[in-house]
Amino acid sequence: MFLDNGGDINNPKAGDAVVDTLETLGAPITPGPFKGMSMNCRACHLVDDVLDTPRGGMRTYANFARRSPIPARADDKTHAPRNSPPLVNSTLERPGGVLFHFDAEFNSMEALIAATFTGQNFGWLPGEKDQAIAHVAKVVREDDGSFDLTDTGLSYRILFTGTNPSIPDELRLPAQFRAFIGSASDREIFDAVVRVVAAYVNGLLFAQTEDSGAPIRSPFDVFLETNRLPQQPDPNESPLTYSRRLRALVNAPGFSPQFVTSNPNRADGRFQFHTQTFAFGATELAGLKIFLAEPPALPASPVELTAGKIGNCIACHATPNFTDFKLHNTGTTQREYDLIHGTGQFAGLSIPNLGTRNGDYDRFLPATETHPAALEPFRAIPTAGTPTLTDLGAWNVFANPDMPAPQPKIRAILCDDQQPCPLPDATLLDRAIARFKTPGLRDLGHSAPFMHNGQFDTLEQIVDFYREVSDLQRTARLRNGDRELGGIALTAHDVAPLTAFLKTLNEDYQQIALATYHGPDTIMKRGRTHAISRPFLFTHHDLPTLSRTDLPSQSAAMVHQVPMLPASTGTGQGVGKIPQDATAQSLAENFSLLIGLRSVCRRGNETFANLQARSIAHKNS
Repeated sequence: MFLDNGGDINNPKAGDAVVDTLETLGAPITPGPFKGMSMNCRACHLVDDVLDTPRGGMRTYANFARRSPIPARADDKTHAPRNSPPLVNSTLERPGGVLFHFDAEFNSMEALIAATFTGQNFGWLPGEKDQAIAHVAKVVREDDGSFDLTDTGLSYRILFTGTNPSIPDELRLPAQFRAFIGSASDREIFDAVVRVVAAYVNGLLFAQTEDSGAPIRSPFDVFLETNRLPQQPDPNESPLTYSRRLRALVNAPGFSPQFVTSNPNRADGRFQFHTQTFAFGATELAGLKIFLAEPPALPASPVELTAGKIGNCIACHATPNFTDFKLHNTGTTQREYDLIHGTGQFAGLSIPNLGTRNGDYDRFLPATETHPAALEPFRAIPTAGTPTLTDLGAWNVFANPDMPAPQPKIRAILCDDQQPCPLPDATLLDRAIARFKTPGLRDLGHSAPFMHNGQFDTLEQIVDFYREVSDLQRTARLRNGDRELGGIALTAHDVAPLTAFLKTLNEDYQQIALATYHGPDTIMKRGRTHAISRPFLFTHHDLPTLSRTDLPSQSAAMVHQVPMLPASTGTGQGVGKIPQDATAQSLAENFSLLIGLRSVCRRGNETFANLQARSIAHKNS
């Protein structure tokens, strides 16, 4: 992903130091799975790239760092201001439409990807967008297919046509994803790349069944099914109402639960990618009841605080998706700031009002193409000795004149969905201070560390944190804190059952492959993947020349594995075959990685060593 300064973009002899190692909460993993390559999507959104490596493991398209490392430039920034969020289920449909990034900056996946490919996460400074787009176009135009993981030797120029007779059927792009590279402008080529990558990310969804039709569920889901409890809201029933109905059912006097002691869909009864026991027992049920419990009124009463067992979690994390897709201030920013600068200091931090902020953009707001010299002090990593730096989340985006696209959606959230909103933007901006998107809670075991700044390593730490901030909210010591925090009433004895329940939301997943593709609703299935973000497309011009590289010893990082099925599944859909019902749109979503990012399929039970040798031999042939 390096700009080549006029050199050969197919030259494999350079790399980006930022990916030579993989940052973790402890010592880095050395070498990293992308050593010798360049910054790429997968560097921050891992799956099983380091599955069997010490300090590694499975990821839900997230990394292991508190804040994601980025290529070093003249601005001396070495890390993004935030933790890398999981991508699985990130594009679920939701009321009001999607918003992406912790601060809701982007209102479409295409906008997010375009900004990533031209932004600091890929090493481009504000003001270099045109250079970044030109570089993407140059790579696509000059690619000769020599670093090819599709076993075709075909270049981007050919693959993007979608019609060349040399393109295998399984790599043939539908019309809406095609581009004629020879005659297309830089922007048209860039947009084509963005479209196929967006189609891929939009497809990272959890499915509910194996290829055989057997469920792939979390222990929580199996518990619901075993006890004939509703697993989804009824038509026209909100997630919150469904959660309350579920609470009534599990608390009913006649409810006699059947507990889960093993995974019914695996011969050994265990998880495939989690070390915990696959179980939902009495402790987990107690945790579910705490999770679903709400106080009669806000804040929780002294009696309720003493008794505990009220998580009030469904105020933001209603089942079954465990997120309300909204923006909340849970005190995460304040805690980090006060740990650095002293208790109570965040409350006294000077934050400009709307007129002052927008009247001096460069002083207060994030850097953009329009304002490349902006200092972005409120989208920054807090640092000892520099008390002006912190991260205020959606405050940076709302009413920002350089970010018009997400404004209606953010305004609706800040106005509590009142239409029309009766409040002026100045009032809503104050409401936006330190608000961040609500994350989902499924498969948390594969996405630590937690929160937008990665400040918690374990679920127990998070529950203890909520016990702390709920008290701050009730005593008016949490700046702009969400009022629902005041409804939390947890004792020290509640931590273990609540975290035990949260761990029952862990699950295995796999990416659906060509052999079993049935449309956009089934793109993501739990199980093992080896998706590659083709690591040589779009990075900044101050780095050495690189476009391609041989596979490293950690070959798993370079592979997009088709789940290994028998030669015949009884439906005529053996490995490598395209199902009859695959639509052009669904195929594009599944093939976008093959075209936009390139990948290779492991053959049968082929070892990664053999895969590496085969891939390199193909490159050198």
